[in-house]
Amino acid sequence: MKIALGLSYDGTNFSGWQSQPAACTVQDALELAIVKIAQHPVRVHAAGRTDAGVHATGQVIHFQTMSMRPISAWVRGVNAFLPATIRVEWAHEVGDEFHARFSAYERSYQYLLYNAPVSSSLMATKAGWFHLPLDLLAMSEAASYLLGEHDFSAFRASECQAKTAVRHLKKAQVRAVDQYFIFDFSANAFLQHQVRNMIGALVYIGKGAHPPVYMQDLLAQRDRNLAPPTFSPHGLYLTEVQYDQKWGLPSVKSASKSITLLI
Repeated sequence: MKIALGLSYDGTNFSGWQSQPAACTVQDALELAIVKIAQHPVRVHAAGRTDAGVHATGQVIHFQTMSMRPISAWVRGVNAFLPATIRVEWAHEVGDEFHARFSAYERSYQYLLYNAPVSSSLMATKAGWFHLPLDLLAMSEAASYLLGEHDFSAFRASECQAKTAVRHLKKAQVRAVDQYFIFDFSANAFLQHQVRNMIGALVYIGKGAHPPVYMQDLLAQRDRNLAPPTFSPHGLYLTEVQYDQKWGLPSVKSASKSITLLI
């Protein structure tokens, strides 16, 4: 059987999603827990690889198993062997053709940014922070230039292994909630560090260092060295992965509300 799982996790104390030698990763913890239920080695595949410190409310993974278990065992049983900061939200049997990464047609991220003179002690690992006042209208206009299909080389990590930097951004919005800014992004796929790099540019524009059209200039130049620094991972959340309805996966649209609930 091939099983898909929906995950949420606090990435604070993990070295990212992907398994690494001598590192504590979400993938490692999840595989160890699934093995306890499957009683054979498993390899899990994720819709997206999150960096160290990045969180998820809507990650999707799949694995194959020879063990016949009630579908609930892949939720309650696996959770019993996971650290409290990782949770399986749902499980669903899928066809052999399903792949958590390659079957997805859209991914959504949110970034939570605390904007105040002093950083938040309670949100230190749950939100990014910037001390100077930020202009919502300027950041919103700048974000609109990101929409559509572009070469996002200016926002691509130097170690990114994607074959092309072209991505189609379907949503790029900024909203204010009290002392927080929430950035919403949806695309067919994202490059390594793309969202955090776009946040870095938006913050520079928001503080008045550049006009909104600066975002257009960065896209046209396609040079990461000319763009602002990568922003903190702590405010970044993978909130949703979209699949064709034929797979019958549970909806995770409620995940986006959880970011607002944090504040």
